[in-house]
Amino acid sequence: MTEGTANDEQSRLAQCNDVYRSLGLTSDVSFDVENGHELGRVTIVHGARVEVIACDGAGNEEELLCTFPSEINERPVTGDWVIVRGHHVTRVLARRSTLRRPDPNGRDVQILASNLDLVLLVVPINRGLNVRMLERIAVMAYDSGARPFVILTKSDEADNAEEISAEANIVVPGVEVLTTSSRSGHGIEPLRDQLREGVTAVMLGPSGAGKTSLLNALEGRDELTLSVGRSGEGRHATSTRRLYRLTSGGVLLDIPGIRLVDLLIGQDGIDETFADIEALGAQCRFRDCSHLDDLGCAVRDAVQSGALSSQRYERWKILQAERSHQERRRSAEALTTRVRARKRTPKPPAT
Repeated sequence: MTEGTANDEQSRLAQCNDVYRSLGLTSDVSFDVENGHELGRVTIVHGARVEVIACDGAGNEEELLCTFPSEINERPVTGDWVIVRGHHVTRVLARRSTLRRPDPNGRDVQILASNLDLVLLVVPINRGLNVRMLERIAVMAYDSGARPFVILTKSDEADNAEEISAEANIVVPGVEVLTTSSRSGHGIEPLRDQLREGVTAVMLGPSGAGKTSLLNALEGRDELTLSVGRSGEGRHATSTRRLYRLTSGGVLLDIPGIRLVDLLIGQDGIDETFADIEALGAQCRFRDCSHLDDLGCAVRDAVQSGALSSQRYERWKILQAERSHQERRRSAEALTTRVRARKRTPKPPAT
């Protein structure tokens, strides 16, 4: 390789790394674009096709609409780092975190987004704090492997925003809470500070929580927003999962609002969200205490003494029951699938 060629290669690598850092990559990478292979990140999924931002052999950013084979190692989702060749995704790279929910078919798990650093739990407070919603999306955030961060929106419409913020700190102990108003701009700068270079964040919350309005306030955008109905239930302003590069240097994923029934519940997420109950459980007489009717249960004693809210304890029991139900259903479906597969396998000929 001549000196001029080496300089050109270094320049190309530098340009490509700039592109990848703007997409959320936290360190320079070595990649081989020989034979037309490129590194890229999935920004939008359209069924059997995905939009990918990549860097070509000349160091130029390019936007590609790609297909992927049915036998690919993973079905691409927004946030994935992928290897592309031409207009085809050939491989999905290992994911370091995933935001998941039950698939609408009731059997499988659907990945909403991947490679996240921060999950913004967006909850409106103009009608008070929906404690049940906050607890449940916190479980989902913890289970993703990313860091949860509570964003209380519409604070300009709440008379007791400080009290609600203090309540949220109790609901999700140890998680930072920020009150915001997209209308007045309150809290927008501290939020922007969280979305620095190298951070990929996702906004998780119900429809009508003000997620798209937050994006507009952060970036001066004019994305579509829909008003909340008289019932208080929001309408979906976002209909697809999209990746935005922010002027603060970070990457933000805006996804449709979720319903409570859409949540995939994991034990780790419950333990993290209900850290107070987990800490009490360490004081129980028996290590395998169920915290239901076991003797010497420190959790039950705390409820009876008033040290632990009975309402919080009841919500914890509901989540534990739902987690058990989800696990039993997946186990039953897996067993049914194995039985059907055995029935379809031809028997060996008789000897």
